[in-house]
Amino acid sequence: MAQLRRRLLPFAYVASTWLMRMLLRTFARWEVVGGDRVPEGGPIIFVSNHVHIIDPPLVAASARRRVHPMAKRELFEVPLIGWWFWLWGAFPVRRFSGDMGALRVARNYLRNNEVVLMFPEGTRSRGAGMRPALPGAAMVAVLAKSPIVPVAITGSRIKLPAVFWQWALRRRPHIRVEFGEPFVMEGHRADSKGAEAATDAIMRRIAAMLPEDYRGAYGAGSEGTIVVARVRDRNANEAAVDAASEAAQAAEAAEGAEGAPAEE
Repeated sequence: MAQLRRRLLPFAYVASTWLMRMLLRTFARWEVVGGDRVPEGGPIIFVSNHVHIIDPPLVAASARRRVHPMAKRELFEVPLIGWWFWLWGAFPVRRFSGDMGALRVARNYLRNNEVVLMFPEGTRSRGAGMRPALPGAAMVAVLAKSPIVPVAITGSRIKLPAVFWQWALRRRPHIRVEFGEPFVMEGHRADSKGAEAATDAIMRRIAAMLPEDYRGAYGAGSEGTIVVARVRDRNANEAAVDAASEAAQAAEAAEGAEGAPAEE
């Protein structure tokens, strides 16, 4: 089964991305900005706002490199859909908790010079503007020290089947995906407080690329404050984040020690 999955992964991703591009070109006025800002090689973390369920395949279709989206675990439990998510190269995360397994998977992809896609809001904004983000993406960025590319999505607030009527009436929605300049998180500690500050910094970069009505919690009036969905506010606590961080750092140290040359 594992061998079959490895063989199907490339085909499933290429086929799904091709289909998404065809649908976008047919039913929307699809615009991609800043695609040349994405480095052609090396590890990258895409961090994006989350408007609609189509956002993960939308970003994948807009990017020049293959991406591995982090998606909520519940999607992988749905028959057929969950199987497709596995084939597509996505990986699950337990939202609102310090999911050490998901952090480890993301770190391993980055170590292989691949691209990880994360939506820190944890759920769709549904047109209400950006929600306070969870600290998982920032924790991965701080621990992995990989470049981050902010991604801003606008126009994906489509409705089915209304989008087909819009196409028939030549009123296709304008869907825009913008890739920002890569940056690296520096000066942030890999603990709960450091992750909160890093999360706010990342989300404000995304907000700066969006119209004001998309910025939500990171819009006008929020300047000078740290806006983040603290883990303790989502039926967990900061200790879970700190424990995940300490475990990840211990694993890093152990792996580094194993790879170090023996002293004579």
